[in-house]
Amino acid sequence: MGKTIWHFINSGKCSPSFNMALDEALLEWNSIGEIGPVLRFYEWEPATLSIGYFQSVEKEIEMTEVEKHGLGFVRRPTGGRGVLHEHELTYSVIVNEDYPGMPETVTEAYRVISGGLLEGFRNLDLDAKFSIPDTVEKNDDLKKPKTAVCFDTPSWYELVVEGKKVAGSAQTRQKGVILQHGAILLGLDEDKLISLFKFKTREQRERMRTSLPEKAVAINRLVDREVTMTACIEAFSKGFESALDMILEPLELTEEQLDYVRGIEQRKYANDDWTFKK
Repeated sequence: MGKTIWHFINSGKCSPSFNMALDEALLEWNSIGEIGPVLRFYEWEPATLSIGYFQSVEKEIEMTEVEKHGLGFVRRPTGGRGVLHEHELTYSVIVNEDYPGMPETVTEAYRVISGGLLEGFRNLDLDAKFSIPDTVEKNDDLKKPKTAVCFDTPSWYELVVEGKKVAGSAQTRQKGVILQHGAILLGLDEDKLISLFKFKTREQRERMRTSLPEKAVAINRLVDREVTMTACIEAFSKGFESALDMILEPLELTEEQLDYVRGIEQRKYANDDWTFKK
């Protein structure tokens, strides 16, 4: 048997609401058999703070800081915590739950899909590994994170280099389809990131400011050369092809499909009722 063909989309820089709407549309089209599995890469214009589906804006986010920095703001359809999308390549994988070799459990599906990230980092000559909690205490931290910041703690099967998180991912399953998307860090402004979140005390904020550089790191701080977006796209495209044993073929969306995405965008991700619902 030959390798499975996957669709490949490189969206470039898009608005936060369009980015989330396109991921949702791809999930819907896959669920009805209109398209097959998809690997998508995208960026953000403007730089954006995205929050997880279950997060509370009022309790967790400093909206005045979001506005001060001129950031976009969007609620994802996936869980997880807040992510500053600025100096990064974002990926999304859309694949049916019944796809051959795809585990039923969320955690093990993370392992399979994130294998593409693992190979991508290795293609950039980085010694990446999966994060796997080795104690009960660490496992409890993953279930009940102490802060709203995504890069505070690596979750199961997220990628770490030198013990520091280099990519954060989130997953949802709807209509028999898995959507996993995440951020591959090329650069990280820790001070800006921390300013966007509420903390119970000033001391807690300062602890985060001190500890975050020990917990998260960007690609361009790990290598003695600048890694470009083009190099990242090539490395991770090949990484996913290798890890998932498939071949990528470009997919061009029709105007009808783009109109459908814009409809989701206006009804949901560009709508304050969705964004500030919690």
